[in-house]
Amino acid sequence: MDPNTSGGVTLLEAGGPNAIAVSNGIVGDEWTLWIVQLALNEGLTQYNEWLNAGPISSSTLTARLARLVKADIMQRVRYDSRPPRQYYRLTPRGRQMWPILLTMWAWEQNWVNDPEEHLPRMRHGKCGEIFSPLLSCEACDEVTEPRDVQGRFGPSGGWERSIPTGVTRRRAHSGSRPTELVTQTMALIGNRWSTALLGAAFMGATRFGEFEQRMGAPPTIVAERLRTFCDIGVLVAAPNPQRPDWVIYHLTEKGRAFFPVLATVIEWGHRWFQAPEGPAMRLTHTKCRRAFHPRLICSQCGERLRGASVQVERDTDEQASAG
Repeated sequence: MDPNTSGGVTLLEAGGPNAIAVSNGIVGDEWTLWIVQLALNEGLTQYNEWLNAGPISSSTLTARLARLVKADIMQRVRYDSRPPRQYYRLTPRGRQMWPILLTMWAWEQNWVNDPEEHLPRMRHGKCGEIFSPLLSCEACDEVTEPRDVQGRFGPSGGWERSIPTGVTRRRAHSGSRPTELVTQTMALIGNRWSTALLGAAFMGATRFGEFEQRMGAPPTIVAERLRTFCDIGVLVAAPNPQRPDWVIYHLTEKGRAFFPVLATVIEWGHRWFQAPEGPAMRLTHTKCRRAFHPRLICSQCGERLRGASVQVERDTDEQASAG
């Protein structure tokens, strides 16, 4: 990623990783999300505050904060020189990650419901009710289902440019993990090949060869990722009508319900990471026939959600706004 920034927007290199690859590379790391959500919801700014908030090691915290500063999600501010001291504050780019967190929490609550995850409750400050965010179209304000949105690659799109770079796994299963987990979300986007396979499924791939071609991954990796997605119920395998001895893969209802996460990540990526050729993906809302830009609304009152009006409630009854 080119660190050149203009007007708060990072200008990417021509021909390099696009906004989809860069944004997925950031949000596909659960410690990064944990640090950001504590900054958003609980106002953490000091290194020791994060260190004392969960089972994160000093080396992991140092590395993630450095990565967040480099990505202009956080800013390092020096407030004392003798001895040197500094704190971290979210940039506008970082504060705008709240829709991503809300859609992840909602999907895990609705479709995984693992009591060990300790996910927060979301309360809308305007109507006072516990809610689940609903995806809507900015242009027409209609609640939007995945089938209502058509996507195609834009000028900086393409499979090779859209796959996150870096290692395929960002943590070991035996390592420490955040106290508030989005386990299955990370199974879908916490691995560069998982991200690529999920995107291929939403863009219509059903056959093994189609996944292999679009992902550009070895057959063993494609097979392992398909097996994992079927095991957690995001894809289902069925006989191929043309070749009964082969199988095809379709998104399940649970898999389609993950679309708000993808939509908010793409929207955030396009807003803050821009390639000179143009956007990586063009989404169209088929009902109003206009460009689709996702917005979240309250499931209880139907009002559009704002970061400052979302209260995050935990088991300790602590509350904070989403940003």
